[in-house]
Amino acid sequence: MKKCFLIIFCFTLFFTNAFAQQEKEKAAKQHDTLKQKKVDFSVMPYLSYNRNLEFMFGAIPMMMYKLDGQDTTSPKSLSGLSAVYTTNSSYFIAFFNKWYFKEDSWRGKLFVMTGDKNSQFYMTDIEAPGFYDYGTNITVASVGVQRKIVKNLYAGLTYTYAHYDTLYEDDVQPEDITETNAIELNGLYDSRDAVYYPTTGSKALLRYLSFPTWFGNDVKAQKILSEYNTYFPTRKGKDVIAARFAGQFGLGDIAFQQQVTIGGKDIRGYSEGKYRGDGLMALQGEYRFNFNDKMGLVGFAGIATMYGSDTEEFDWKAYPGLGIGYRYAAFKKVKFNIGLDAAVGKDDWGIYFRIGEAF
Repeated sequence: MKKCFLIIFCFTLFFTNAFAQQEKEKAAKQHDTLKQKKVDFSVMPYLSYNRNLEFMFGAIPMMMYKLDGQDTTSPKSLSGLSAVYTTNSSYFIAFFNKWYFKEDSWRGKLFVMTGDKNSQFYMTDIEAPGFYDYGTNITVASVGVQRKIVKNLYAGLTYTYAHYDTLYEDDVQPEDITETNAIELNGLYDSRDAVYYPTTGSKALLRYLSFPTWFGNDVKAQKILSEYNTYFPTRKGKDVIAARFAGQFGLGDIAFQQQVTIGGKDIRGYSEGKYRGDGLMALQGEYRFNFNDKMGLVGFAGIATMYGSDTEEFDWKAYPGLGIGYRYAAFKKVKFNIGLDAAVGKDDWGIYFRIGEAF
């Protein structure tokens, strides 16, 4: 009898351990599956056109993920790679990252880009005024971090290295090799309900960039960059009205490559690169209409002005822009859109591929 109980006990212990091991392996597989689902991967084609770079095509693989699976406060982090080639023989390869961690008390970013840009600029102070081509070999690397000070308020530090090797058509200017090292101090107020597709709240960002000579810069310069975005839900929360002010102010000896050009996200509708100067200010508004969870349309309008142009008659004039766009959700779990915008400006127009919203 004792032997019988001993055999039964041994068999029970064996099967209990086997069952426990099986359940453990099953739980591990479920954990791995859940862990894998925390990474949302997507590959998007890049197709665009403007009057300067001409037809642009490429691919953008991106992924969203949580740095800490136990962190339910931080937004998902984003990493991606973009590779773009244009029919005017330009190319760009960029690696971009946005990280959110420690219950959104820390935010980090890393951006690395290299490429060869064939573009144009407008000159009037020569014998034959007009557009002249230039080609710039570009390498940029930027790393930054922000720390939450109090609710919705962050302060940060960023370092950016840039190298430009520029050749100009017909030698209208001598070859320009410029290397810059920028130290940036920034402050951010962020009350948005989401970082990738906000529907309420606001974002105010102030950045001070210094290019001191003791840090490897040939000339001393400063830039102040500011922006304020605000968002209002409409149509029972389905759509969004967004508004933006942006200001870029160059101080000191601003290099050609550091100048700002009217165009891009701050005032869409300008792609020729004609209006270039030391600083600009822009106001714009946008209506974001979502006709389902995956797709939407936007309508936008804005106005900008600039200063510090080599062509003085361009300074402090009004440069309006308006257009429409299409949006498509790139990820399943997080509202993050890609899209295409078409806009017209003052004697100019542009088509823009969007990764995320314009602002």
